[in-house]
Amino acid sequence: MQFESIPCDQGTIAVVTSDDGAVIRDAQSALDLLMAARYEADADRIAIAKELIADDFFILSTGMAGEILQKYVNYQAKLAIYGDYSHYTSKPLHDFIYESNKGRDFFFVESREEALRKLAEAR
Repeated sequence: MQFESIPCDQGTIAVVTSDDGAVIRDAQSALDLLMAARYEADADRIAIAKELIADDFFILSTGMAGEILQKYVNYQAKLAIYGDYSHYTSKPLHDFIYESNKGRDFFFVESREEALRKLAEAR
């Protein structure tokens, strides 16, 4: 896993890249990602491609998404996940995405550029 640091008015955004598959596999790996971003990129705003997140995250009944969201909020971090969500048919997941996008901490967007914009604007 590597980070590309993008400066913004609110600090630094760490864009995650990886050649090793999923970076977020569970709540602990999401927390490890946050701590690595803070240490290596001096960032508490993270943009990550949807492909770097385990599929279980998008199955809300696993509780993984909620647990990760809570950890990031507790640590005052922001996360934007970018990618294509059109193939998901779960109404609860669509509702979760919709409500998250109305907030200030957790965003689901289509592109890297949109993720960077949302994180840069978030207060």
